Amino acid sequence: MTTAHTAADRPRRRYAPRLPPEQRRAQLLDAAFAVLSRVELHELSMEAVAQQAGVGKPVLYTVFKTRAELVAALLERERERGLEQVADTLPTDLVGADPVVAASATVEAFVGVALENPTRWRLILAGPGNAPDEYREAVRNSRAGIFDQAEALVRMGLAFEPRWVTVDSGLLTNSLLTIAEMLGRLAVSDPGEYPRARIEGFVQAIVGLLVSSQSTGKSGGN
Repeated sequence: MTTAHTAADRPRRRYAPRLPPEQRRAQLLDAAFAVLSRVELHELSMEAVAQQAGVGKPVLYTVFKTRAELVAALLERERERGLEQVADTLPTDLVGADPVVAASATVEAFVGVALENPTRWRLILAGPGNAPDEYREAVRNSRAGIFDQAEALVRMGLAFEPRWVTVDSGLLTNSLLTIAEMLGRLAVSDPGEYPRARIEGFVQAIVGLLVSSQSTGKSGGN
């Protein structure tokens, strides 16, 4: 009698509501992403993800068999979303624009994008040492795609500005991408030391020097 009463009074185990597979997958990736806003990638645990999602670990393991599988899926999703964000920062028309000013604006826009979602860009820019080879290759391919698009714009800008006609468009594009990545990495990894105002001030100072030197050179030539 006592045993039956105790069993009846025992709180029932909560079960996660059933969700379609894709919805459950998205929920768990969102949970992993939320956990990574508080910890580093190497600290991510399946237990923490399950707790964040409000499900038992068996539910999590039904979708992702291993932690490595979960991490790979999350990295790929965030890479794709980051690629879309980067595409939105690239100018579409450089007719009449100063190449230096346009390039600096693009770098600042990229840093702004990184700061809007620091968790995503820490994952992308830090280049996790334990990331799958497939992810590393995907990141390289994404960068190559961005490079091609950016170089086409750079060539267009240089064509409209005679003073830049001797500049190697490929090296300039690579330099701009490297600088943007470096500044974005600093912004999201150490915002206290490298706040947005400091980074933007640096970019604007460099632009000021370049534009000033262009103007001086042009005046001297006349």
